[in-house]
Amino acid sequence: MTPTTAFKVLTGEQMAALEKDGSFAGAPVDLADGYIHLSTFEQLTETVDKHFAGHDDLHVVEVDLEALGDAVKWEESRGGQLFPHLYGPLTLDVVVAYGPLHRDGTGQVQRPITG
Repeated sequence: MTPTTAFKVLTGEQMAALEKDGSFAGAPVDLADGYIHLSTFEQLTETVDKHFAGHDDLHVVEVDLEALGDAVKWEESRGGQLFPHLYGPLTLDVVVAYGPLHRDGTGQVQRPITG
């Protein structure tokens, strides 16, 4: 079953820009690849551990994939897994929740609880 939401990890600066501008065109890696990298909840902790190790002031944004429609493509990436890729800007109106990155007692990244 395909998830109905996906997650984007943003720096504090990127999160502030999304809140201020209502839109986020992507991090440098997103701009270089031509799409915004998203992760499912099951992929989120591995994404943070692999791409954001040593970073602080991180935020997790949960987005409504159904609202994004055809702008989301599921494509093979890390280890053959399918990841949601957003071809277009991430806009605040499709964000269902966001907040600072928190981990549970086992080290798993938690879902954001505000929005």
